[in-house]
Formats: sequence, C-alpha cells, structure tokens
Amino acid sequence: MVRIVIVGGGISGLALAYRLEQRLPNAAILVLEAAPRVGGKIETTARDGFRVENGPNGFLDTKPTTLALCQELGLTPQLLPASESAGRNRYLFLNGKLQLLPNSFFSFVTSRSLSWRAKYRLLTERFRKARLDGDESVDSFARRRAGDEIADNLADAMVTGIYAGDPKLLSLPASFPRLATFEREHGSVLRGMTAAAKQRRAAAAVQGKPYQRGGKMWSLADGLGTLVEALRERLRKPPLTGVAVRRLARTDTGWRVYGEGDGDDRWDADAVVLTCPAYEQAALLADLDPELAERVGGIAYNRVAVVALGYRASDIPLSLDGFGYLSPQRERRDVLGVQWCSSIFPGRRAPDGTVLLRAMCGGWHRGEMVDWDDERLLRAVRDEFAAAMGLRAAPLFHQIVRWRQAIPQYHVGHLARVAWIEERAARHAGLYLAGNAYRGVALNDCVEQASALAERMAREQFAT
Repeated sequence: MVRIVIVGGGISGLALAYRLEQRLPNAAILVLEAAPRVGGKIETTARDGFRVENGPNGFLDTKPTTLALCQELGLTPQLLPASESAGRNRYLFLNGKLQLLPNSFFSFVTSRSLSWRAKYRLLTERFRKARLDGDESVDSFARRRAGDEIADNLADAMVTGIYAGDPKLLSLPASFPRLATFEREHGSVLRGMTAAAKQRRAAAAVQGKPYQRGGKMWSLADGLGTLVEALRERLRKPPLTGVAVRRLARTDTGWRVYGEGDGDDRWDADAVVLTCPAYEQAALLADLDPELAERVGGIAYNRVAVVALGYRASDIPLSLDGFGYLSPQRERRDVLGVQWCSSIFPGRRAPDGTVLLRAMCGGWHRGEMVDWDDERLLRAVRDEFAAAMGLRAAPLFHQIVRWRQAIPQYHVGHLARVAWIEERAARHAGLYLAGNAYRGVALNDCVEQASALAERMAREQFAT
C-alpha cells in the first residue's frame, strides 16, 4: 500500500489529497496541518450577522477547475455568481476621485480615466513589434505595449488587486502568463484577446449554449469556507490539525516525517508533498538539501491586513453598484483597494439594511501597516473611505485580520527559479513541492495545480 504524507492543509493540500484518493484508491494519504484548522488563507467568519471572507473573496470561471470541484462535491446549490454590476462597474481611486474603468468600447472611448494619448496607445497596441521570449517586469511590459499612463494606472492597479505587489518587480510571464501567451502566439495582447473570445463563441455554439464573456466571479452562499469543509469531510482519513512538522529524513524504504513532539510524532511514507508556504518548505528542506532550501526560501511574500466594516445602508452617500475600487500602489495610500461585498454577492454578506465593505491595507510597499494597532488601522481606513466615497459615518461592525506573510511575489526570474527548484527536487525520489508559491496564487490556480500533480504522481510512481 502506497503511503503519502501531505504537509500543509490549505486548499492545495486538501485538493491534492482528494484527487489522489480518487486516483489511488488503495493509498493511505495523510494531511498534516500546523494550524488548528485547515484551509490556510481561505477562512469565512460569521459574526453579528455579517459573513466575512478573511482571505480570497471568490474565484473566476476563466478556468473550470474550481467550479467543477464544487459541483463534484455536491455544492452546486451553494454556487453564487457575482452580480452583473460587479463585473461591469469597477473603479480606480485616482487624482482624488473614483473613476469608472471602461467595460466596453463605447465606455473606453468616452472614459475620463484615460487621456486620448493613452487611448490611442492602447488601440494601436496590435501594431507594435512583439517580444517573443525572455522575462520582464509587468511594468516594463505595460510601458512597451501600451505606454506610461497605462503602466502607471491600469497595470499598477491590476497588480495591486491580485498581488498587492510592485509591478516593477513582478514577472509578467510568471504573474500574468495569459498576457505573455497572447503576445507570443498572436503578436499582440488585443489580437490574443480577440482570438480567445472567438474560441469561446465557437465552443458555446458547438455546445448549443449562449456566448458568455469569461472572467465571472463565483463564491458559495455560506462562504468559501464551505469548500474547505466539504473537502475535509470527503477525505477518507481526516487531516491532522495542530501538528507542526519539524523535519524530513530519507529512510531505506522512503521518507520519515517528524513532528515537533518527542514521542511517536512521526510518519513513514513512500512520498512526501510539501504544500505549505515556501518559507515553511525551506525550513523543512534545510537539512536535506540546503541549496534547494535557499532557492525555495528566496520566494518573497508581502504583508496584508484585511479590514471589514459594516454600515447602515442609509449611511452610504453614494451608490455601491459595482465591485469596488483600487488605488494604484504608486500613490502609497493607506488602502490598496475596497470591495463592496454586499454588491458583489447581494444579500449574502450583511443583514438587511446594512452593507459590508472590505478594505485591503499593507502590500509590498506599505507592509508596516500590518503592525499598526487596531485603532490606528481603523482610523486610516475610515479616513480613506471619507476621501474616496464621502463615507464618514461610524461603522456598526468591524473585523481585522492580519496576514503577516500573505501573497507570494513572483519577481522577475521566478519561472527560472521554479524550473531549477523542480529539477533539483526531482533528484529526491518521492519528494514533491507544490502550493501557491510556484505557478499561480489564485484559488483556481491552486485547485488546477493540485489536480495536475495528482495525475503526475499517479502516473510516475504510484500507479497500481
């Protein structure tokens, strides 16, 4: 019987265990999690009638993996699409006011958020010479393809919303591989987007379904924690929580995983998968392979504070008909962005007559904010609400969650680093490294990569 130990009970570890149990029905698979609960940064809390996501707020349907997993787990009745206005109305807080981002050609032409020069640069992007290989920063890519204004405002905001990182440091092919693929395969991002839309229309026609634009956000009626709980309940052997792993060792027959306890806190395995954060993986690899540990530990993380506030709907001085807004990090404001949670998923996240807002603070350039005390952090967020939305009323509810190592940062050179790590890890038979530190930080990416790794493990060494 094959024995597999997975170190890390976040979405990557849980999804991997679930898929491995399907592909290897006779295997003994154990998930170890140091925290008192599974789920990692996916955590839904309910208090005073408000339901707050402490980590991801949802997932996109640009990849079918997570939607399919939810359906497979019997969560179809719980699936909740974001409102149409959330997909249509997104804002930048720029030059002291909220500015609607274009969502159609007409709104693009008439938008006041971009100058005519920037519009011209963007419309003529398809005629610029393509760069077909090599790594470069998101900022460099945006300036090369669309000009300084697009880089300073739109590209910065896009990076802020997903990575809370620095576009001058983040690698375009690692962080936004689809854009790199569009340029490489079509010579232009706009041509690539047009080709992708044609493919979706053709696929919809073949299936007899109406065409729908990709990129719709989804969640679950009771929060994303429902997905974590459903996965936990489906596993044949429940994950062990509150179990910190201190080291790995090779044995004559495979691997031994040692917990922090002094007694029988050890597990023998034919294979070990590390899905915990990169800095934890590095600590576990230090004795086994110091050079591998150094490369893994070199993956940087930022710091983010999630500040959720509930208000009376009557106290909101503007229409919250949309997703929310972002502040480009180059402005170094106290709030990176705000999600209008009650508008994204109406009726789910707040009691009747109230609304829930969720602010993100910190990020790559303002990480010190995570160390601010609650009073100072709340005051900063409320000041930003007043400046951006004219909202000066006192909140009915607030909750603060601090992620001191929040989102992996895929800096320029990341894909070369990952290739080296994967080649080096392959020298240690039965050792696998996974999780959001490598090939995608979003929930969708984690689920997709977990499925791919399960297939690879079953095919390579553990097929029965």
